[in-house]
Amino acid sequence: MRFDGKRVLVTGAGKGIGNTTARMLAGRGATVVAMSRSAGDLAALHADIGCETIPVDLADAEATRAAARAVQPIDLLVNNAGTTTLQSFLDTTVESFDELIAVNVRAAIIVAQECAKSMIARGQGGAIVNVSSLASSTGFRDHASYCASKGALDAVTRVMATELGPHGIRVNAVNPTVVLTPMAVKAWSDPAKSGAMLSRIPLGRFAEPEDVAEVICFFLSDASAMVHGASLLVDGGFSAN
Repeated sequence: MRFDGKRVLVTGAGKGIGNTTARMLAGRGATVVAMSRSAGDLAALHADIGCETIPVDLADAEATRAAARAVQPIDLLVNNAGTTTLQSFLDTTVESFDELIAVNVRAAIIVAQECAKSMIARGQGGAIVNVSSLASSTGFRDHASYCASKGALDAVTRVMATELGPHGIRVNAVNPTVVLTPMAVKAWSDPAKSGAMLSRIPLGRFAEPEDVAEVICFFLSDASAMVHGASLLVDGGFSAN
């Protein structure tokens, strides 16, 4: 899968899945535009792969839209940015819920809107991948806001696919299990919790960022030309139980 001549925007590129995806795409010929809140993370990524960088707090809707407009034209989009806060359902606060919806769903909508408008104006089609989660369809303790945000992202993916498909823009979601990123380590550091989760994964391990990045690249590539509106589990068989 090569991406020569393609300009790809990756949100949340400073760490984890987004960082790995940006590096993988650059290695396969893409011109990468990396978006993240941390200027330091972006500077390190730029030093390694020579990508364009856009520092922005995706919880800020106006700043997000301005940044998304500024980087056009974009041929391919990876809506990867995400955050989490661990709270039991009874203790879930309005503030944390709003923050997760803002970053995990609203920002993805805003960035995709600006990219899709540019793609339609140029008449060249494109592809969008929304990085969702197994949590969109499975209820995990202390993840009420996160599960809600990822369920919403899957729903938005289906609507995007319905409306953007006629313009030649393919839209899919990737739904991984726990991926060994800094955010996942924070959420799954308790051995009692991680052990119970691992026991339900037939492949016997959590995912690595590369496992997810490869699926993202597949969805962005012409190899998946007839895959549209899908939410693909990358869960090591968790859902087969």
